[in-house]
Amino acid sequence: MKTFRNILFTVVLLISCVLGQKQRIVGADALANDVKKEFLHSWNAYKKYAWGSDGVQPLTKTPYNWHASTLLLTPVDALSTMHLMGLTKEAKKTEKLILSKLSFDRDITVKNFEITIRVLGGLLSAYQTTGEKKFLLLADDLGGRLLPVFDSPTGLPHVYVNLKTGKTETDTTNPAEAGTLLIEFGTLAKLTGKEIYYEKAKHALVELYKRRSKIGLVGQSIDINTGAWTSSASHLGGLIDSYYEYLYKCWRLFGDEDCKAMWMESIAALNTYLPDTVNGNIWYARVDMNTGEKIRQRWGGLEAFFPGLLAYSGDIRRAEQLQKSNDHMWMHFGIEPEAFNYSNDSIVYNGYPLRPEIMESAYYLYRCTGDTIYQQMGKRYFESLKQYCRTPNGYAELDDVVSKKQRDMMESFFFAETLKYLYLLFAPPETIDLKVTVFNTEANPLKRTW
Repeated sequence: MKTFRNILFTVVLLISCVLGQKQRIVGADALANDVKKEFLHSWNAYKKYAWGSDGVQPLTKTPYNWHASTLLLTPVDALSTMHLMGLTKEAKKTEKLILSKLSFDRDITVKNFEITIRVLGGLLSAYQTTGEKKFLLLADDLGGRLLPVFDSPTGLPHVYVNLKTGKTETDTTNPAEAGTLLIEFGTLAKLTGKEIYYEKAKHALVELYKRRSKIGLVGQSIDINTGAWTSSASHLGGLIDSYYEYLYKCWRLFGDEDCKAMWMESIAALNTYLPDTVNGNIWYARVDMNTGEKIRQRWGGLEAFFPGLLAYSGDIRRAEQLQKSNDHMWMHFGIEPEAFNYSNDSIVYNGYPLRPEIMESAYYLYRCTGDTIYQQMGKRYFESLKQYCRTPNGYAELDDVVSKKQRDMMESFFFAETLKYLYLLFAPPETIDLKVTVFNTEANPLKRTW
C-alpha cells in the first residue's frame, strides 16, 4: 500500500500544474502589460526617492532601511520580477547597483528568516538567471554569516544573528522561521558544493517535524534549547504557514524523500483536524496541536496561500473550495483584511499590507486547472489594488480596509510577489516552466539545475 501511495503521489506531481493551460481570458495580454506598467510606476518611485536604500515610503516620498546599513532589500527582491517581465534595461541597472554596493561585512543584527527568503533567495535566483558568478559569491558570503543561527542544542535556529560577529539572539522561534530555510540553503549547497548549508537547514526542518504532536500537528512557538513547545496553537497563518510550504517544495526542488514523507504525514493531519465549514464555505480553523480542538475561527491574508499549495501538490478539489473562501473574504470588504473571523464575517485585524498570497493561490489554481475563473479573480484583485492602494509614487499599504485609509509603506514583497503573481496569472503560461522551477516563499524562482 505504501508503495502504491508513493507511485500515485509521483503521478499526481507529474500531471499537476501541467495540463489545462491554453485557455486565457479575453484581454489577458493587456492585463499582463498593465501589471508591468504598475511595476514600473512603483519602481520609478523607488529609483527617484530611495535608490540604494531598502525601500521607499510612497506617501512621504522618503527612503527607509531596516538596519543601520542598507541590504538593498527592494532591488534584490524585485530583480527576478524584472527578468520575468522582460524589463532588461531596468534589470541591468539593478544588477549593477547590487554588485557594486551590496556588502554583508556590516555590524548589524538581522532576522535570519527575512534575510534568507528575500536576500539569499534573491541572490541565488539572480545567479541562476544571469550566470553572473558574483551573485553566487555574495550568496555564499551571506550564507556563511547566517550559519551561526543553527548553533543551538537542538539545531533549531536562533531568530537573529549579527552579520559581522555571528552573535545570535532569541531562544524562542516558530515553525515558519525555523522551517523555511531549506530551499535557499539547499540551493546554495547545490550550487557551491558546500553540503553544510543543506545539512544545517534540513536538520532544523526535521527537528521541527520530530516534535509534532501525536496527531501530527505542530504548535506556534518552540524553545530552541529544550525543544519544548511554548504555544500549542496550530494553524496555517503567520508563524507556521511556510513550514508546510517548504515540506512539499523541498521534495519538489531537491527530490528529498524525507521531505515528501514529512509532507504526506503533515497534510493528512491538517486535512483531518483543521477544516471547518461555515455557511457553505470551507475554511481551516485554529486548533490545539495536541487534541485538534478548535480554538478560533480565524483566517487571513497569510493563510490565503494554502489553496495554491494544495493545487500545486495535486489536491485540486480542496484547493478550489478554499479559494472560494479566500475570494469571499476579499470581496466582503473590497480588499482583504489581515485577519478575518469567518464565523460572522467580521474583522480581527483591519490592515492590508499589500499581501500577495491570494494572488499566488489564484495563479497556481489557474496553472493547475486552466480554468479562467482564477484569472477573473486576479483581475478583481488587481482592480482593487489600483483603486485603493495606488498613489502618485507607488502603492501604499492600508491601515483600514473599511475606510481604505492608506499607510506609508511599500514592502519589497510587493515587487517580488504581489506584482509577480499577478503578472504571471495573465502572461502566457510558458513564461515560466513549473516543471523545473520552484518559487521560494518570497516568489524568487529557483531552478533544479543540478
